[in-house]
Amino acid sequence: MNPDELKRQAAETALQHLPDGGIVGVGTGSTVNHFIDAFAQVKGRFDGAVSSSEASTERMKQLGIQVLDLNATGGLEVYVDGADEANRALHLIKGGGGALTREKIIAAASRKFVCIADESKVVDVLGTFPLPVEVIPMARSYVARELVALGGTPVLRENFVSDNGNLILDVHNLEIMEPMKMETQINQLAGVVTVGIFAHRPADLLILGTAAGPKVVEP
Repeated sequence: MNPDELKRQAAETALQHLPDGGIVGVGTGSTVNHFIDAFAQVKGRFDGAVSSSEASTERMKQLGIQVLDLNATGGLEVYVDGADEANRALHLIKGGGGALTREKIIAAASRKFVCIADESKVVDVLGTFPLPVEVIPMARSYVARELVALGGTPVLRENFVSDNGNLILDVHNLEIMEPMKMETQINQLAGVVTVGIFAHRPADLLILGTAAGPKVVEP
C-alpha cells in the first residue's frame, strides 16, 4: 500500500475521535491535508476550525470550512495533526512543514491531541528526522553554535521563512534519549521561538495507517 494511502487511512480514522460539535484544531502537512478533505464532508456538525498554518487555512477556506482565531475561541476539545517522528511514549518530532510554533500553541490549548501518521513514522529513539528549531533571525548563528555544543549539526533551511517571519534550523545527528530534557534545554536558548520536540505536551492518541488497516496507539 502506498504511503499516501496509509496517510489517508489514518486521517479518515481521526474523524471517529472528534467531539459531536464545537471547534477543532487542525495541523499542517500532507497527512493533515487528507484530514481536512475528510473533515469538509462533516463540517456542518462543527462551528469551525483553528488552523496552525497559512497553508491549512487556505485549504480549509477553499472547502468552505470556517477558520477561527484561537484568541477568540478559547481552549479546544481536540487537535488533529501529523508528525515527522513518534516514539512509544507518543513524544513527537514536528516541524518538517515549518509550522511547529503554531502547532505547539494549538496543542497546548487543546484538551486532546490526536496525532495521525503512517507506520513508518514510529521510531524507538527520536532524532533520525532532522529536528526543526524556529529562531529569530538575529539569533541564528548564536543558536547554531549552541546546538553544535549539544552534539547536533544545524543546517539553515534554505529559502524558507516561517509564517511568523522567522528562520528554521534543521538539526541533524541528534539521538534524543531524553526528549523532555532536550525540549527544555533548546527552548531556553535566547532567540529560540520553539523547538520541534513535542514531549512536555505529547500526543494523547496516535492513529497509524498500516498495511493491515488503521491502528490506534495510546502511550
